[in-house]
Amino acid sequence: MLTRRDFLQVTAATAAMFGPLGGIGAAAAAQKITQDQLLKFDAVGQVTLLNFTDIHAQLVPLYFREPSVNLGVGAVNGLPPHLTGKDFLRHFDLAAGTPEAYAFSSTDFASLSKEYGRIGGLAQMSTLIKAIRAERPSNTLLVDNGDTWQGSLTSLKTRGEDMVDAMNALGVDIMTAHWEFTYGADRVQELVEKLNFPFLAGNVRDTEFDEPVFKSTKFFERGGVNIAIIGQAFPYTPIANPRYMVEQWSFGIQEELVRGHVKSARADGADLVVLASHNGFDVDRKLASRVDGIDVILTGHTHDAIPGVIKVNDTLMVATGSHGKFLGRLDLDIQDKKIRDYRYKLIPIFSDVITPDPEIESVVKAIRAPHEKQLNEVLAKTENTLYRRGNFNGTFDDLICQAIIQERDTQIALSPGFRWGRSLPPGADITGDDLFSQTAITYPECYRNEMTGELLKTILEDVADNLFNPDPYYQQGGDMVRIGGMGYSIDVAKPIGKRISNMTLLKTGEPIDAAKNYVVGGWASVNPEVEGPAIYDVVSDYLRKEKVVNVPENKSIRISGI
Repeated sequence: MLTRRDFLQVTAATAAMFGPLGGIGAAAAAQKITQDQLLKFDAVGQVTLLNFTDIHAQLVPLYFREPSVNLGVGAVNGLPPHLTGKDFLRHFDLAAGTPEAYAFSSTDFASLSKEYGRIGGLAQMSTLIKAIRAERPSNTLLVDNGDTWQGSLTSLKTRGEDMVDAMNALGVDIMTAHWEFTYGADRVQELVEKLNFPFLAGNVRDTEFDEPVFKSTKFFERGGVNIAIIGQAFPYTPIANPRYMVEQWSFGIQEELVRGHVKSARADGADLVVLASHNGFDVDRKLASRVDGIDVILTGHTHDAIPGVIKVNDTLMVATGSHGKFLGRLDLDIQDKKIRDYRYKLIPIFSDVITPDPEIESVVKAIRAPHEKQLNEVLAKTENTLYRRGNFNGTFDDLICQAIIQERDTQIALSPGFRWGRSLPPGADITGDDLFSQTAITYPECYRNEMTGELLKTILEDVADNLFNPDPYYQQGGDMVRIGGMGYSIDVAKPIGKRISNMTLLKTGEPIDAAKNYVVGGWASVNPEVEGPAIYDVVSDYLRKEKVVNVPENKSIRISGI
């Protein structure tokens, strides 16, 4: 049984990484940072694992605000990654107002964004990767944990091929997947054929033939160490995304299958077993407590940026954020098929202080050039911070809900609790590029239907259970569905069916009647044959009319039970 104490094993060496090992701490005191300081690292052992995840097709520098609310339930309440803002800074001993505070927390985002600017960018990431590879030429592996081919205008227009080209140029060694599957099974297979590296997803099986669709494991030799990397795709893809797009494929956590892959890897001579996973952090934390023999889990899906290694039993867990903001570096000393020593650094990619790699910069420019007019169109300006991340609401989603209510003439709007999408500081232009980072999906239809109050409550209860079920294996990803035009109360500690209460129509203040019909607009329905204009067109029309937007803090959701 995994205990709270097990969860709290954050090693002293990694918790202090921004001090003597990372070299960032001293720079923070002087409020400055350099490329050399970002790269500073005392190498150890024979193996260097480089890792990024959930880049969501973001190729150029951007703003991205980490969540201010990320609740954990049950045994993980108050543990990483369920710490935000000042609590996060205290836990990892990071000073407010520093580059680390800006990169890793939501605290003072608006003011710090002026000081430290944009973050990420594939050409900037490539500069760091090439420098580390030059330092460790026969020791380095680069792992992409998935959610790579979706999330931008160019990825939508090319149906993921732009990111295949970009990752081939970057020199990725393996990847796994989630949103990749929303291009449909046939397109996924086409793009996999174009990759210069393995696409590993050992938990995806063909239901007709009961056989694996993709390889599970790839072996590499680095520094004399035989490394097995096992790929694990997002287990709830047919629930969180349209089933009809991958109707012949099954997914699932498949714990026994993972256990079998690990045993096979060991039997085939692996000195080091790495799981490249898109399960999500809490799912992988439980998996690590139940499956022996995994040395390292590189975890994705939940977009958590944790500046230290979390140790569960004998497994090291690494979470490297999202949107190309970070590059994780884990050095390992392997002796007698065990990790004898390790060192870790999660490197924030501060775009303004990193010289872009000309090769990748050229690739990025070629990808974006045919779409520059649409990418650069200024749709409106924002007077306040726009962001998506947070368990219950985000101002960009509130903006989307406003657009749905006005443009589709509805009483209530629903916007899915996706975690992907850029942030914008106050005073920023909202461009087509920014909007598509929030809305670029292959099932974008904005529907307009009637729903009963009872159905609305059922939807909220179902999504809340996906998020707050105390068993991580029943948490199916995403944040709470966003609601416009309606308020409610939620007690996260209660069981399904009893969490949601006090549903209220905001315009009139009247309670939502279970038997009454309401006009509801929404998007990203997983059902087939949904009709309506694309959500990005709906919001574009709204923004062009408004010209300037100011989205107030959403106070219509009352949270208790934690």
